[in-house]
Amino acid sequence: MTQPSISALSADYAGRRARLAAHIGPHGVAVLPTAPEQQRNRDADFLFRHDSYFHYLSGFAEPRAWLVIQGDGTTTLFCQPKDLEREIWDGFRLGPDAAPGTLGVNAAYSVDELDQRLPALLDGADAVWYPFATHKGLETRIDGWLSSLRARVRFGSLVPEQVRDLCGPLDEMRLIKDAYEQDVMRRAAQISAQAHIRAMQLSARMLREGKDVREYHLDAELLHEFRLQGSQYPAYSSIVAAGANACVLHYRADAAPVRNGELVLIDAGCELDGYASDITRTFPANGTFTGPQRALYDLVLASQVAAVEATKAGARFTDPHDATVKVLAQGMLDLGLLNKNSVGSLDDVIEKRAYFQFYMHRTGHWLGMDVHDCGSYTEPSELGTKHVRKDALTGNEIVNRPARILRSGMVLTIEPGIYVRPAPGVPEQFHHIGIRIEDDAIVTDTGCELISRGVPVEADAIEALMR
Repeated sequence: MTQPSISALSADYAGRRARLAAHIGPHGVAVLPTAPEQQRNRDADFLFRHDSYFHYLSGFAEPRAWLVIQGDGTTTLFCQPKDLEREIWDGFRLGPDAAPGTLGVNAAYSVDELDQRLPALLDGADAVWYPFATHKGLETRIDGWLSSLRARVRFGSLVPEQVRDLCGPLDEMRLIKDAYEQDVMRRAAQISAQAHIRAMQLSARMLREGKDVREYHLDAELLHEFRLQGSQYPAYSSIVAAGANACVLHYRADAAPVRNGELVLIDAGCELDGYASDITRTFPANGTFTGPQRALYDLVLASQVAAVEATKAGARFTDPHDATVKVLAQGMLDLGLLNKNSVGSLDDVIEKRAYFQFYMHRTGHWLGMDVHDCGSYTEPSELGTKHVRKDALTGNEIVNRPARILRSGMVLTIEPGIYVRPAPGVPEQFHHIGIRIEDDAIVTDTGCELISRGVPVEADAIEALMR
């Protein structure tokens, strides 16, 4: 499917800007830059990637750009001016003259005029909104424009009396994905699923042929499929972890050998048209699970099934995690990873977090324009409710507030795992096994839609695929 042009989507972006304008009030002004360009080394920059907030409101992907949104809905864009000589080197620029017609903004100027024009746009506002702690130096820029305005109070200028964090309202807006966003995320997940399939099949094929297999071989298959299907980038640095490396949660694809009899954990997803996917599969390098591997794999999969069943509108964000922990903890007792005589019953394991030795992360996170997408995990309508408890592992006091209530259109990952490092009392047959299974879920009124199941998840289906 071809991505709609910015012009075709300009009404959607205008609608988002109008919603934001309504939130900041008739006398508010929002100021938002895109991401800065980052130097990689001498005479070379990292591939530019827009700021997610900025792109969410504009659809504009060029660097050196700013949005100013006033409370009456008027939007002003500052962007790079047309420069035919620079465009020979760096590529096409939209330019201020074409921006209103293409992007649906009310006015556009060269970014070189930003300091000159910003004080006038802030004059008379009661509050200036900008994203706190996201752009280094932004607060200083805002202060400079306000200082310039204060110098003119004797001539009738009015200086905003408040500065407000723009992240709050934008986070709430981005948390619910509209139909277009959901469609892009489905396509991103489909591409990533195909990339995982390619890596699985390559691993088994190369081992059958007696070839030396390295993590970077599988990483290359992922990148190939991402770009082949039109994805612009990986959504994050791919994790391709062979053998014991799978017990390192944020391991990066490197040069370690992929060996017969070991598992491979791949956590990888592409970014498509500004939206991320995030899939993890764990599979036997040669295509066949051993007994201990299969036992742990089936346990993790059962815990994911429980989490999926708990993911639906009206449930709490923590419900999938609680369902996962209950299944994993019981499995750890049944398989002997945890000694019943030492840790006690299932309730004891959960209360004391004894499972933390083998499962130390949450079961999911928001997914969207960012892999770990924005949005509060606390229910806004219940912020005043809290209780303090002492953590069983650290002894520290933890403040708990009611978890977010899931609503249709929210998108999150469901990713239980188990990671077994050698330790006293841990059965040797499970040593160095790391397993994670992750899918992307759109919350619906009746449950959730798993958009990443284009790659198999059941152990038998994985073995069949790799044959």
